[in-house]
This record gives sequence, structure tokens and C-alpha cells, in this order.
Amino acid sequence: MTRPTHQQERQTLPKTSVRDPGRKTMKTSSTLLFSAVALLGTAAHAQNSCSSAVPITAGTYTIDQVNGNEIPVPLCNDNDAGALHTEWYSYTAGEDLSLTISTDLPQNAGRDTRFNVYGGSCGQLTCVGGADDQGGNTRAVATVQVAAGLTYRIAFDDRWENNGFDFELTEGPPVVTEFSFSPVGTSVGGSVYGAVDMTGDMLDDIVGVTANNVSIAKQLAGGGFSMLNITTPSAAYPASWSMAAGDLNGDGYNDLEYGNGSGTSLMLSANNGTAFTEWHAGIYIFSQRTNMVDINNDGQLDAFVCHDTQANVFFLNQGDGNFTTQQGGLGETCGNYGAVWIDYDGDHDIDMFIAKCGCDPVDVLYRNNGDGTYTNVAPALGLADSHSSWSSAWADYDNDGDMDLFIGSSGSPDHKLMRNDNGAFVNITTASGLADYNSTSTEWTCHDFNNDGYVDIIGAGAMLMNNGDMTFTPNYDAPSNGPVGDLDNNGFLDIVNGATAFMNSGNTNKYLVVRLQGTASNRNGIGARVEVESPSFSQIRDVKSGDGFKYASTLNAHFGLGTDATVERVTVYWPSGIVDVIEDVDVNSAILVVEGSSISTGTAVSAKAEFNLFPVPAENLLQVRSEHDLTNVPVSVLDVAGREVMKSVLRNGQLDISTLTDGVYVLRLPVEGRTVQRKFVKR
Repeated sequence: MTRPTHQQERQTLPKTSVRDPGRKTMKTSSTLLFSAVALLGTAAHAQNSCSSAVPITAGTYTIDQVNGNEIPVPLCNDNDAGALHTEWYSYTAGEDLSLTISTDLPQNAGRDTRFNVYGGSCGQLTCVGGADDQGGNTRAVATVQVAAGLTYRIAFDDRWENNGFDFELTEGPPVVTEFSFSPVGTSVGGSVYGAVDMTGDMLDDIVGVTANNVSIAKQLAGGGFSMLNITTPSAAYPASWSMAAGDLNGDGYNDLEYGNGSGTSLMLSANNGTAFTEWHAGIYIFSQRTNMVDINNDGQLDAFVCHDTQANVFFLNQGDGNFTTQQGGLGETCGNYGAVWIDYDGDHDIDMFIAKCGCDPVDVLYRNNGDGTYTNVAPALGLADSHSSWSSAWADYDNDGDMDLFIGSSGSPDHKLMRNDNGAFVNITTASGLADYNSTSTEWTCHDFNNDGYVDIIGAGAMLMNNGDMTFTPNYDAPSNGPVGDLDNNGFLDIVNGATAFMNSGNTNKYLVVRLQGTASNRNGIGARVEVESPSFSQIRDVKSGDGFKYASTLNAHFGLGTDATVERVTVYWPSGIVDVIEDVDVNSAILVVEGSSISTGTAVSAKAEFNLFPVPAENLLQVRSEHDLTNVPVSVLDVAGREVMKSVLRNGQLDISTLTDGVYVLRLPVEGRTVQRKFVKR
């Protein structure tokens, strides 16, 4: 950790009276001078050791100087030892509550503080909490849970400096982290496959389907459900293996993709979500997992299907209600069961992993090359094994900014947890405790069910609770796996089993829900990465349609925040390359981010930092901005198949693209001896 020179940070706190170094006084609006003098007189050295720590209650206090000689053991912070002095206080709880200790006060500007909070007795202290460098600066804030009748000790040390400062102690209701699920019956008919918005209000609904009906338990804004049954044209291939959801036709209402043992039907919304039309390709597909994703990044959502017995199939959206069928290029052999589209390498384009089983059980990971092509990199990354699984669960389990991989076994008792270390994968199954959990399942998914800021895993009859250190503890009281969504809009994720919704009771942890509306990108923002920064966490979610093996879960990005009371920043990296940034967001809320609405520069910004392309989409002129000198630089344009379709020269930061037809292209140009390329959309 690099820190400013502490001598340069020192300031003199304003004083209303002369105080001896090392002495502390409580500041209250009505403290009598006699009481203050008495306190100082009897406590001149009292706060310098654990055993003589001065009792305090809620209020604001001043420390003139950190100079006590008893150093606390153990340390409750990540930063190293090195403190020479400490000031001690004690707090006895009159009831169960949460206690917040904070030096993040305006009068402490420039101060660098650290503290530890202990339970137990002196000489046998145990860590309860502590803080260092929180609140967006070098000051410190922590909230701990305290129990009635117990005494806790707070130790401020001089690890960084020994100058005086103020701190504040506040009491609040206890934080409840326990949660449970309660069953609520619905009248949803058919096979229940979805917990996703079907009525255009971005509230998750329960969806069941048959060959000629879509049954919806519509979530009401005030709570509860109302039933909708929409008769559909008969599906050539009714959903029997899987279902995915997303807005293929861009009308603001989600469409459905049915996976069947003989083929795939697309059920497309019409008449403001009150009717459906049916589309299918007349080819045989033994469909397993279905997904919706913008495969060629042209702003139109496409449909993908895992094929059990042949190469995978996908349907490229032509934007006019028609789809072009393609087979191969995204998995050439059989045994394709559970596809998940995620950005595994953090380059802000979408990649695909398939958990495989059956005739060819060797897993594949297709990296998006950024030019409309994909390459299987599983062998190079140690992921091409015959693990035999129907699904996988991708999430940033350790909140370090990249997607980790859990492959849940369906055919043997062995699971795999692969930690992503900047694009390389390390097997940490044994250390995580998951090697001891040997139940098998075809369905594995991951969400933060208790809103503690760490993503959990659900499968095989248990919810594997993330302990925040890449270890997991099974919770056998949770419902079995099913579609996941927030069905009562309380910020906690619920689970659907059949026609029954298991409603999450929630707890006092906080949350944020981010809902997306694409403009240049697909309407749902599928393929976007959402980052949320709060005082304790930096978290990511990739918006995806179709996870696990068969269900259609929420398309909203859900974040648990633990006890964090603020969200400093939300960043959305859209498939188009646009980046939206929203700051100072309220917790316990749901926000809608419309693509391009929160760009500070007022222009579309590329997710690739080397140069920016805008507008997105571009019509006749493509603007190029870079820190490099690009005057009269020769450029070429490739189509998504990698064919060169145009050569020109960049003049005044502009490229005339009026002769190009609508679609996705790649701009290629030399920069300081290298050839670099970026995607853009012509429309």
C-alpha cells in the first residue's frame, strides 16, 4: 500500500480548551466542566491499556494523541503489524444491536486512522471487527454486532500516525443475516421454467409453458400475483429440456426459446406482450441448454442451442422477424449440455463455456476474438477434461474482478472450483471445502441469496453458502434449484419449484438491483458487464439469458451489499462498447440504466481504452479519438467473417463509412508499430 508522507498529512485539530497529550474527553452538548475535569483527572493514563480502558457510550470523542504502550493482539485488519502505541476504550451493550465506529468525519480530513474491535477478556482477546482505509479515504468505519451484557474493547493504534482525531460511536438495530424460504402456491400451468419479466415492467414474473399456452403469474407492484394465460400458435417443438428468455424482436417484451429433444421453437411476443407468434427452423436438433445472446454483436439478440448429438446450432437475428440458421463454429462435436455466455477474460466481449457429457464429455471454452470469430481455449487453460457435467456456475466468488468457474458434477461425486487468476485457472476445489460435498445434480446455478456480498451456489439439494474466503458451507434447508428471480421486489432472490414460489424472507443486509435497457446494444443488455463499488465490495455481474441447465432466471443484475449503506459507483460495459457510469446510488433500490444516458463526456465511449469510436451505431462518419497521433493513418475495415471490405485513410479523426451496408465491422489500424482493432456498428 502506497501512502502519502504522514508528516505532510498532519493537521492540528481545532481545540476549545487546552488538553494534555494522551488525554481524551467526550464531547457532549451539556457536559459540565466539573465532570470533564474529573474524567480527565481519573483517566489520565486509563486508556493506555486493555484492562483500564475507559467505558464509553454512543457519542463523539476526541483523542489528542495515540501514545498508550499496550499493543493489541491479535490484529483484526489486513494491513501489517507495526503500531507502537494504542488508545483503549470499552463498550458494554445494554441490548443486542449493531455498533458503528467511525473516524470518517469532516474534522478528520488528512488523518490516517486504524482500529480493532475485540470481544473476550484482556489477554484473551478475540477479533470482532476493525477498519483501515474505508469511507473512500484513509479514515476508518466498521459496523459490528454486539450482544446484550457483553463488554467490547476498541483499540486505536498508530500504525500510520499518532496525531489526534475524533471518532464517533453510533448504535443501531442488530443486523440479521439469517434468512429462510416460505412456499407460496400459484396457478401457473404447464412446465414452469421461468422467473423473468414477461410484461415489460422489469419485475420478475413466474412463467410456465405448454405447446400452445404461456401461463404467467404476473408480479404486482404492491405485492402478490395476477394470472395471465396467453394462447399461442402451436409450438413445433414445445419446451421439454430447457427455456431461455429475452427480447429478440426489440418490442420491450421478452420472447421465449424452447428446447426440445427434436428441435427448437422461438415464441415471439406481439401486440404489446399480449400475444405470440411462432418461428422454428426445420432441422433436427436434440436441444439441451438454450441461450439468447448477441453472437455477432450487431445489436440484435440471437438464439443459441446446445445440440446433444451434433455440432451446436444458432439462429442469427436479421432484425425483421427472420433468423438465419447456422451450425458449427461454436462446438463441433456431440455431448453439448450446459452453455453459459460470460466474459471470462474481462475484455468486454462475450465468451462461451459448455459443460459437456455423454458421447464427447470434454468441456469447451470459446473465447470471443472480437472480430466475429471464436476460438476454443479450454485446452490451453486446463479446462478440457472429461468431467461429465450438465451445467456450470460462473461468478466472481472472491470479488477480485474476474469470473471464477464451478463445474458441478452430474455423473460422479467430484466437483471442480476453478479460480480465475487474470485469465488463468487454478483448481482450488479441495481448499474450498467443495470436495467434501459429493452430491450430484444436473442443475447448478449461482446467486447471492443472503445479500452478504458474496455469490452462493445452489445444486443437488443444498445451497452452498459463500463464506467470503473461497470456502463454502452447505445449507440443506434451502429449496432445491429452479428459476431464480425477485418475485416480491424486496431485493432478495426467490426460487420457483413447479407452480410454487419459495419466497426469500430476507434479512437486514442491503442490496442493489440494476436493470438495463439497451439502445445500440440488444434491448435487455444481455452480454453487458455491470460493476458495483461500495465501501466493502467491488462486484461484477454478467447479464446472461440461460444459466444452469434448463431454467430462465431474472435478467436483472442483483447485488447484495452486506451492511454497506452507500454505493459509490455503478459502471455498465455494454456489448456495443458504450460505458455508462452512475455515481452515488441509493442502496435498497432498483435503478434503470438506459444505454448511453450516463456518459460523462456526452459521447459513446469504447470499452477498450486505447482509442474510442463513436457514435454507436455510426451512420456515415465514424469518429476516432486517441491519445496517439492518428493523422493520415491508413486503416482497413473487416466484416464479421474477417474479410477486408474497405481500405482508407483516417483524416481529421474521421472515417467515411457511408458505402458500408448495415452491420458489425472491425476497424484495424497501426498504432506505434502494432496493429490494433476495434468493433463498431454501422446502421
